[in-house]
Amino acid sequence: MGPVIDSGEFGSRRRQGVLRLVTLIVFSVLFVRLYQLQLISHSEFGRKSEENSVRTIVTEPVRGYMYDRTGKLIVDVGPSFAITATPASFDSAAARELATLLDLDPAVVIDRVNKGRQYSRFSPVRIKRDVDFQTLSAVEENLYALPGVGYDVESKRLYDYPIRAAHLLGYCKEITDAQLAKGGDAYRPGDLVGATGLEASYETFLRGEKGFEYIAVNSRGQQIGPLEHGQRDVPSQSGFDLVLSLDAGLQAYAESLMTDYRGALVAMDPNTGGVLAMVSKPDFDPSIFSGVTPANDWNRLNTDEAKPLFNRATMTRYPPGSTFKMLVAAAALEEGIVDEQYRITCTGGFRFGRRLFKDLHVHGSVNVVQAIEKSCNVFFYQLVLKVGLDKLNEYGRRFGFGKTTGFDIAEETAGLLPSAAYYDRVYGKNKWTLGNVVSLGVGQGEIGVSPLQMARYAAALANGGTLLHPHAVERIYDRRTGRSSDVDPRPVSLGLKPETIRILREGMREVVQEPGGTGGLARIPGIESAGKTGTAENPHGADHAWYIGFAPFDNPRIAIAVLLENSGFGGAKAAPIAGKLMQRYLMGEAKPDSTRAYAAASENLLH
Repeated sequence: MGPVIDSGEFGSRRRQGVLRLVTLIVFSVLFVRLYQLQLISHSEFGRKSEENSVRTIVTEPVRGYMYDRTGKLIVDVGPSFAITATPASFDSAAARELATLLDLDPAVVIDRVNKGRQYSRFSPVRIKRDVDFQTLSAVEENLYALPGVGYDVESKRLYDYPIRAAHLLGYCKEITDAQLAKGGDAYRPGDLVGATGLEASYETFLRGEKGFEYIAVNSRGQQIGPLEHGQRDVPSQSGFDLVLSLDAGLQAYAESLMTDYRGALVAMDPNTGGVLAMVSKPDFDPSIFSGVTPANDWNRLNTDEAKPLFNRATMTRYPPGSTFKMLVAAAALEEGIVDEQYRITCTGGFRFGRRLFKDLHVHGSVNVVQAIEKSCNVFFYQLVLKVGLDKLNEYGRRFGFGKTTGFDIAEETAGLLPSAAYYDRVYGKNKWTLGNVVSLGVGQGEIGVSPLQMARYAAALANGGTLLHPHAVERIYDRRTGRSSDVDPRPVSLGLKPETIRILREGMREVVQEPGGTGGLARIPGIESAGKTGTAENPHGADHAWYIGFAPFDNPRIAIAVLLENSGFGGAKAAPIAGKLMQRYLMGEAKPDSTRAYAAASENLLH
């Protein structure tokens, strides 16, 4: 017989206690873990579980449109196809075949998939955008060998109206890693963002809000259908539209007038500060940046010696020449240094120290109005010495020089308005003389301005002494609510006496309307206008031609600044362009919201 087990010993109290203790510990551990999973980590593990069964599809919003002041659509949106890959399903072994179909390096494909994986394994990432239909068809035919590959329909910019305005409107580019890091949840790899111009400045309004579709998938990653019948989907929200102050017909005409020049033109409404036209030449076709920009086009634009990507309307810093004389006169009149009867005799030159500052003509005895009309340098050489550098700087800053205007686009120079501190820094304290100041009286020397600043200067003289905030966007329109918000012109009074403004304006009127004026070529038949010519010396070549002005004289509706690089005299070159453009605006202007009349006027213009 085998050994007999003592049942009493086997079921002893001691053994029963140990068994109960072990059982209690096991159940306690299980309970604690269950509590942790169900209550403490419920959200985290629930989300991970859902990711294994739900795929999130991002739906791109339609970017906002841009309209001109009459309601003409000038920046449109059209469809574009992008090839995508979902990191969770993508087989890296298929990268070479996909790269061949897309004409890419396999390393590029793998890199884009890996970057997308960092954000979400289950959200498709763009591999190549703006593919043609032939490429799309080739990819679709090979989808059986390309797991995780698909395509999205997204939008791209279209420019159907025959204007460029490239530096103003700007363009979009694919988001960079640095922008992606700053953009938060609003962006994903491969997104398009505004890179320059209004596209960049109003990115947060134009971009819209992404939508999300939730698709149920099985354990193999195959789509089953919308999760909960699409009830959890979030629709995308289109971007806001921009209604610009730009007059598309005027812009087209301005671009045609500037075709053969390097330079810039800015036309403003002197009552609101709205920019009616802005041209920088040479320029580029913004449609190059719609979709994918070919590398050869990008390289060509960046290596072109004419610098077509450079915005001459807002970024140049050239001496204003004689167009600056009204500011010198304003300082002298306001400070009581001279009055309208004060006269200086011009003999064709002004000697200061050992240097002779020349004039183009012998003007004889002239007062301030006549000095503006005839553009007498000798008068202003002497006047600026009476004003002094500190007062000149003070009034220059009043008119907005030496600082940015706050224009809609970020590409803007502050220019340069010399001060005593500036000369001390550049030449050394007590090492510069009043000879530096003499040249400032005729807008020469170190002073530097942009055409945008000069257009605002002309507008302030036109409207009676109010400095306005120049802007290209009049209203931001929300299509979802039908509401719009207007841009505030933020008017600031220059604090000039009405008599001072009257004298300056009369001098500008005589520049154009009187036989002895230098701006006769800007004259508009049947409409009295005012202006000032300028010829800025250029040590590196031919002089730069300037013209600023406004019309009509009694009730100004347009102010303008024209800069032509290396073109000679402002009265001969820049003045005719300004006159033609103001005439086109005043005599051929369509009323806002009159689409049919506007279209007819534009058709006549283009022919």
